[in-house]
Amino acid sequence: MNKQDDLVTRRLMSTIRERMRDEPALLLQGPRTVGKSTLLRQIRAEVGGDYVDLDDTTVEEALRGDPSAFVDVPGPVLIDEYQRVPEVLRAIKTVLNQAPTRPGRFVLTGSARHESLPMAAEALTGRLHRMEILPLAQCELEQGRGLLGRLVEEGEEVARERASSTTRADYIRRIVGGGFPLARGRSDGARSRWFDDYLRLTLERDVGAVYQARQASSLPDVLKRLASQTAQVLNRSKVANTLGIEDTTVAGHVRILEAVFLLRLLPAWDKRLSARTASSPKIHFVDSGVAAHLARLTATKLERRDPTALTEFGHLLETFVVGELLKEVSWMDGIAAVGHWRTFDGHEVDLVIEGDDGRVFAFEVKAGRRVGADAFRGLGKLRSALGDAFACGVLLHTGERSFRFDDRLLALPVDRLWSTHHPGDSPTPNSPGSRSDGRTAAEGGSMA
Repeated sequence: MNKQDDLVTRRLMSTIRERMRDEPALLLQGPRTVGKSTLLRQIRAEVGGDYVDLDDTTVEEALRGDPSAFVDVPGPVLIDEYQRVPEVLRAIKTVLNQAPTRPGRFVLTGSARHESLPMAAEALTGRLHRMEILPLAQCELEQGRGLLGRLVEEGEEVARERASSTTRADYIRRIVGGGFPLARGRSDGARSRWFDDYLRLTLERDVGAVYQARQASSLPDVLKRLASQTAQVLNRSKVANTLGIEDTTVAGHVRILEAVFLLRLLPAWDKRLSARTASSPKIHFVDSGVAAHLARLTATKLERRDPTALTEFGHLLETFVVGELLKEVSWMDGIAAVGHWRTFDGHEVDLVIEGDDGRVFAFEVKAGRRVGADAFRGLGKLRSALGDAFACGVLLHTGERSFRFDDRLLALPVDRLWSTHHPGDSPTPNSPGSRSDGRTAAEGGSMA
């Protein structure tokens, strides 16, 4: 980790402290090398305890031989990469049976989803609180406020801000750089080598430690093919036909790759709104830098203006934006569901975030610098379907201006995900949805 990233304050840390005051056992799960060990060491520095590093093979063997000796201590007990010895969960369960209400007793980290581990399926049911640790968010790196939190607090006032100065090249740099601490600050060649090493270690060690994958030799090829589908509806048959393997093999590999946090399946939301709502998930890579690397999309390629480069940039931008918003979700309370919304008659919204209170925030991503009324079709359709439950719809674009297009519909530059501009500019006269007197069309009347 370079010196700059040593100074990054993880927003999730305050949430972890709060959960440790309530929960007896906490699991921090997320991709390898994302900073889980750093958080665990920070917890140890603050509250003390015993640190158990299972990436150390000597420690792993000792724990496997006598798990109780490591966990039946005053604590807190901090276990890094617990999935290497999942038997430790049984020993923890025995301790918690003796003192079930003592909070902050155990903090574990893992590089595979807990529910995907065969031995973890029934262990600590109802006692292990899980939290996702994702790559660094841009708002963490820039020490800005996250957009979702601002929308919850400020609503449409977020649109009353000065113009953005972020260029397309700036966005591309952030997309291909990704959010892994150890990949940041490297040259293009060094970062590419780091991604290769990271992927190899994940597939060999994390996958191999917990799965006996059928036709495992095809797993790297499936991963590369899926990179070309990021931000699209998952098409397993296309991957299977291209590689000459069974569709069931691809389905199994997708589950494995999701379990080790290389990709995520964003479910359809919400089928109850309409019988014509599609139910297929969209695929997103957890880190946009990994997706770009696997697809061999360098900054130079993405900066081209040919149709192929523009399409690829659009897909990677959507994955980047969805990833940034879901990172913010990871440290927020009161989130009931996330997903994408897509109907069979052509309406879609890239990301829907539903709160426990029933309010819905919706996001659409456009790679262009200019947006017109047609770009709001999906958001407008969802607003009509939800009525008062629709809190706000945001179209994120690569242009300069923030403006209010219509009732509860905003257009914002993508950099509002991390930058907080001072209030000042109203929509300019030539912005979509604006009038010569400075009011939006929705404030002054109807808009087709």
